[in-house]
Amino acid sequence: MIYFLAFIVAFAVGSIPFGYLIGRFVYRVDIREHGSGNIGAMNALRALGKVGAAAVLLLDAIKGFAPAFAALAFGYGDVVASIAAGGSVLGHCFSPWLRGRGGKGVATSFGAIIALNPYAGVIAILGWIAGALATQYSSVGSFFGSLLAPVALYIFSGGSLAETLYGLFALAIILVTHRENIARLRDGSENPISLSARHEQE
Repeated sequence: MIYFLAFIVAFAVGSIPFGYLIGRFVYRVDIREHGSGNIGAMNALRALGKVGAAAVLLLDAIKGFAPAFAALAFGYGDVVASIAAGGSVLGHCFSPWLRGRGGKGVATSFGAIIALNPYAGVIAILGWIAGALATQYSSVGSFFGSLLAPVALYIFSGGSLAETLYGLFALAIILVTHRENIARLRDGSENPISLSARHEQE
């Protein structure tokens, strides 16, 4: 029962579409009508500007962090925490508030990884930075950081099967949600990272 409850609560938290809410109620913009139509931080950068994107990034990461951290803080262990981490990522990517649509899961996943193991979280973030800087593509950074995550979780958790499986699960989800990015990378039409935005907010 605790596994089920952890998943449901985490899914509900993850499903809160902060990118949409911030765009709609703070900037009076429907983020889904701009750029890629995604509600995540990179599209928020294009549609809302740097400040809006930073807010979306932080809140999306907290959605992943909070359920997994709470599970550990209340002593439920790595299995429940890993289930909560998976639930929050799924809620973010397939939000019922947006008819099953959502973000691509990277910030939420990285937030969950930080809660499970801060050292692994640092490795995932550094992987994103390295991949993004080397190629100028956020999607490549997401792939590289997510690929390093299960390895880092295994090493720094002392071989936790639950945390490692979460890392592999998150990697699979992120590959699925980035399938259009993968296609654009193949044909050379992927958009590089740009700090310019339609609505510049400093």
